[in-house]
Amino acid sequence: MALRLYNTLTRRKEDFVPVKEGEVGIYACGVTVYDTCHIGHARSAINFDVITRYLRYRGFRVTYVKNFTDVDDKIIAKANKEGVGFREVSERYIAEHDEDMGRLGVERPTVTPRATEHIAGMIDLINRLIARGLAYAVPGGDVYFAVKKFKEYGKLSGRNLDEMMSGARIAPGEKKRDPLDFALWKASKEGEPWWDSPWGKGRPGWHIECSVMSAHFLGETFDIHGGGEDLIFPHHENEIAQSEGASGKPFARYWLHNGFIKVDHEKMSKSLGNFITIRDILKSHHPEVVRFFVLQGHYRSPLDFSEEALNEARFAMNRLYETLKRIRDLFAADPALTAVGVGEGQLPEKERALLERIRALPERFREAMDDDFNTARAMGYIFDAVRQVNALLTGGSKASQAALFVLNEAERVLREVGGVLGILMEDPDVYFEKDRLREAQKRGLSVDEIEALIDERLQARKEKNWKRADEIRDALAAKGVVLKDARTGTTWTLERQVQG
Repeated sequence: MALRLYNTLTRRKEDFVPVKEGEVGIYACGVTVYDTCHIGHARSAINFDVITRYLRYRGFRVTYVKNFTDVDDKIIAKANKEGVGFREVSERYIAEHDEDMGRLGVERPTVTPRATEHIAGMIDLINRLIARGLAYAVPGGDVYFAVKKFKEYGKLSGRNLDEMMSGARIAPGEKKRDPLDFALWKASKEGEPWWDSPWGKGRPGWHIECSVMSAHFLGETFDIHGGGEDLIFPHHENEIAQSEGASGKPFARYWLHNGFIKVDHEKMSKSLGNFITIRDILKSHHPEVVRFFVLQGHYRSPLDFSEEALNEARFAMNRLYETLKRIRDLFAADPALTAVGVGEGQLPEKERALLERIRALPERFREAMDDDFNTARAMGYIFDAVRQVNALLTGGSKASQAALFVLNEAERVLREVGGVLGILMEDPDVYFEKDRLREAQKRGLSVDEIEALIDERLQARKEKNWKRADEIRDALAAKGVVLKDARTGTTWTLERQVQG
């Protein structure tokens, strides 16, 4: 099956044909580094992380470029407010961004350029646009792109110039010729950073930087350009105008945009008090739970963030890890259990049929992901496989060598496809330990006290003091702590709804 992508530019799914066979160039717009990253940044980062991982899984050599906007009005405003240089602000939030993304399991892009590293390239591109009659300088040092000179303007967003002209105004102090024209270069004001240019001291506009950095690392025509849906207009529309206006060549061949994220059905904003940072989320939720929450929906669909939705994602992730743990525990419970010595040809019909279904998971996974990176469907296939594995696990320690052979293969396959999504990356025991600690902390429970009571209950049972053992179990259950006794010891989890 061919890999098919929904192209915002053509508004349809298309077979993916890279510029250069076997290689893929991706550019995704990064963050403007003036504040701590939020859940919206997490969604875009995770989506494009998985897209990149999957393309590599498919055998492509991927160059993934994601920039930092490290000079901007908001960065300058924060720097002036704090009485520091703009670079101090931008470097601080770049470091925070990298830390947050690392904790989310987002792999580092191939290149992470800063806008200020490419000022010379921006000046060169602006000069080319002026030479082609698509841009003009005005007294005072500003340079604008002449939107109406680029005949295809609006082709990405679907907007037409007449509609855009309605209500468009030239702001006080601007000297542009047309209300639709946008800034390529801004003359510096007092107290602002600046670079020398043919038009005087100034700094680049926002849109020009991505045109320059993408071309620098990927060429004037490359494969995939991505970002949030909010960037379609004006940012990406303006990138196309600048890049194609200067080169005369197609810019990006495929445009991918992830959907909006809301918080409890409302747009996220600081004024509404529902601005959720990645750091705050990770205080109470495992990073893989956040990834699952993002990936359970298609990347182009809107996503509603809520504590309830995150908790549902947690229970789903726990089900996956519980299966891996049951496989591990089955072998740990009895070292004599082994799958060694069993060949596929020796498997009974039932185990052979299950093995075939398990081994079909990567193919079904690829089928889903080849359909415009449909992670939601891919997740469904993973859970189908887990249900089949759990049916085999009901045999517990009495599992046959044939069953063990299948379970070994099941763990390998689940880890393989999970790795493409950036989940199932931990040891199950480590995962559940982190999960318990987070949940206990959220509910105000002391892990030390819980484990001390479990130890006391174990001693009571050894002394056949069943009354005390039951009292401890009931007391913990009242706090939502569920005990599970096994030959290897007693473990505990927290039930979905704390009772009483």
